[in-house]
Amino acid sequence: MKAIDVILLNFSEVRRRSTKVWMGIPQEHLNWRPDKDAFSIIEMIRHVLEGEHLFHKIIENRGNLGDYKSPWEGLEYTDVQNELDIAAEYHDRFIAMIKGLNESDLSEIKIERKEVGQSKILGDYLNRIAYHESVHTGQMLNYLRQLGVDRPRIWD
Repeated sequence: MKAIDVILLNFSEVRRRSTKVWMGIPQEHLNWRPDKDAFSIIEMIRHVLEGEHLFHKIIENRGNLGDYKSPWEGLEYTDVQNELDIAAEYHDRFIAMIKGLNESDLSEIKIERKEVGQSKILGDYLNRIAYHESVHTGQMLNYLRQLGVDRPRIWD
């Protein structure tokens, strides 16, 4: 298996498990947050989905966001399926971008984020994106535990 295939498999598995968790959240809990400074459940879901698009733009521009405007800006929160529907075309473009990479791109393309003092090769950066979603999925499982809500089984 080539490195790009492993990266694609990882993104697929992370999103599958995240979606399983998100779809198992009762609608009445979507605005719950553990404290006043934390993301609500629906805000965290959007943060993950919007974050993937933002990371894609960072990759396309090799680190420079320029005048980035989020397609989610001004959109109301409704439900999980709506969030997934909004993100679907952006997720598909992100995956297509990865599929279009050469193996050498993973080590030769540099992502330079001067505003945060970050310089990473593309392979590293892609893995950090998947990790970001994984961390938030773990947080979401903790939210559900605090709520006393049954947690979907993601360890299949």
